[in-house]
Amino acid sequence: MLFDCERLTLARRLRGLRKNQVAQAVGTTPKAIGRYEAGAQAPEEPMVRRLAIALGVPVEFFQGGRSRVSLDGAHFRSLRSTSQIERDQALAYGRIAADVVGALEDLVDFPAVDLPEYAVSPDEIAGDGPVEAAKVARKALVGEPGPVPHVVRLLESHGVIVLVLPEAAERVDAFSADVHPRPMVFFNPAKGDYWRNRFDGAHELGHLVMHADAEPGEKIVEDQAHRFAAEFLMPADDIGGELPASADWGRLAELKAVWGVSMAALLYRARTLKIMNEAAYRNAMSMLSSRGWRRREPGPPKALEQPTMLTGAIEIVGAAGTDRDRVALRARVTRADLDLLIPRR
Repeated sequence: MLFDCERLTLARRLRGLRKNQVAQAVGTTPKAIGRYEAGAQAPEEPMVRRLAIALGVPVEFFQGGRSRVSLDGAHFRSLRSTSQIERDQALAYGRIAADVVGALEDLVDFPAVDLPEYAVSPDEIAGDGPVEAAKVARKALVGEPGPVPHVVRLLESHGVIVLVLPEAAERVDAFSADVHPRPMVFFNPAKGDYWRNRFDGAHELGHLVMHADAEPGEKIVEDQAHRFAAEFLMPADDIGGELPASADWGRLAELKAVWGVSMAALLYRARTLKIMNEAAYRNAMSMLSSRGWRRREPGPPKALEQPTMLTGAIEIVGAAGTDRDRVALRARVTRADLDLLIPRR
């Protein structure tokens, strides 16, 4: 059989394993696994079968996938907070997702990708670039003042693939990848916070709008995406007159419900717009911490915004006779991995 060495690397990363762990599972050496992955040596058929069992994929998985999408330029929130193994695993799920999307696009029509582009230099520390980018994005994607009703639905309606990472990759924060033909945004399943998840979505949109060429993980680039998200979700012209100058918790709770952002984000916004001075902001954040609200703010929990585009596409093709098993076969992924990425609703 033909053996695609890149698919072995993909399968290993998908399972969050190191080369020595795979080698031990199949009875060979880490150097041998390295040669297989580099394409310097093709494994014999018995070894291919052992690799398939150890990695939980069919033998056919190693014959090659649909695409060679690279997610190397993905924007992770912090490169220090997660290990390379964890990031590799998350990116492997992204590769699998791209193959599933490719298989579905042969069968259904997704919304066209029509995100605006507003490049902001990764060296710009204090300029207005992120704010102007957010204004351009709001005009193109929202078109009216006030709160953004549903961030995930907005992304999907403009052609972005939105997925929730499987629990195996829950230590990886939200990240995005501006890949052809469709940009992708992945959410952390463990965060479980409606308001912070919406901010994450706007943050990743900022990367897609501003940072086609920026080096991922740079602090300045992440700060720019934060500033973009703040203006996108809480435009200065709309919210400036509503923010309190001190920690009025009742008022902040009302604004949180209306604007769909956390009280911490509202306090930060009041500070950056110079409505709240530095001392008042620090006192408010100290009180948030002392009350345990930095981890979980007061008020009833709210269900996260959920992506529906891929689930809907699978339901459409299923009704036409292409069930999940056939979608997985067309995408050359396992049915189990497809179900992890796109759960039934």
